[in-house]
Amino acid sequence: MRIRLLVVLLSLFLAAATASARPPSGNSRDTSYTIVIHGGAGTIDRSIPDSLKRVYLAALSHALQVGREILAKGGTSLDAVEQVLRYFETDPKFNAGIGAVYTADTSHELDASIMDGRDLSCGAVAAVRHVAHPISLARLVMERSPHILLVAGGAEEFARRMGIALVPSTYFDTPERYRQLISAQQRAREHGTVGCVARDMYGNLAAGTSTGGMTNKMPGRVGDSPLIGDGTYANNATCAVSCTGWGEKFIRNTVAFNVSALMAYRGMTLGQAADEMIYHRLAKDDGGLIAVDSRGNYAMPFNSTGMFRGVATSGGKCEVEIWK
Repeated sequence: MRIRLLVVLLSLFLAAATASARPPSGNSRDTSYTIVIHGGAGTIDRSIPDSLKRVYLAALSHALQVGREILAKGGTSLDAVEQVLRYFETDPKFNAGIGAVYTADTSHELDASIMDGRDLSCGAVAAVRHVAHPISLARLVMERSPHILLVAGGAEEFARRMGIALVPSTYFDTPERYRQLISAQQRAREHGTVGCVARDMYGNLAAGTSTGGMTNKMPGRVGDSPLIGDGTYANNATCAVSCTGWGEKFIRNTVAFNVSALMAYRGMTLGQAADEMIYHRLAKDDGGLIAVDSRGNYAMPFNSTGMFRGVATSGGKCEVEIWK
């Protein structure tokens, strides 16, 4: 009798452990996946040297591969998004982490957000100055706090409690970004962001965005990237979206959520909804977005000169592009 009871208890334990290891929602595993990335949109000169084009395209390809390997092995869309953005945060060519642009007072303030389409869980941080990987801190806000958005010193104190080592602000410095600051103070503003959206083998969607913001911005300025619904949104019922461009414009038009809303309330396809927001609700040169829906369809529209972007699917598609 005692042995039989132990067998029953062991069976119940193994069943519970197996259930907890599975994604809590979404379709059963079907081996198909889609991942889409962006490295910022804006005025990207077509006349840049071929050698520099190759460097950027290689970096985009590497970022895609990071996420693709996770998804191909049955990993979650959330993990793929986080790891792709962590890679971008270590590449000084992109405006996130190392290589983040300067504020008007020659410091760096970084923003990031992440969202899980399974249950609308989300987390974000803004105006952090000493966190090497803001996207991972955003995920900790989502998973380890009762809040959604933490900013500045409060976000960094939370990072300390989570065991994240803080870095000096000079960690993010690069000579090229400083040159851009001087140029922007004399002329126009420059901006850029990195983002990733994914659908995993379980049908679950996730989105994430990370940025250093806008060159020469006022200290304390926050754009759309850490704002759920403006720069980042994910809902398994519709799509996952990450935006890039002039943050204030994306905030005014609630761009990321409205792509989802147009699909849910107007019955638009992903492509129709994304085009509506980029080409009809925003002005020329405002920026672009990447998106993927629950079936793995994707969109990458932009109304600027170019947008660093790429897509990879389980069907073998793997492309990176800069211009149209």
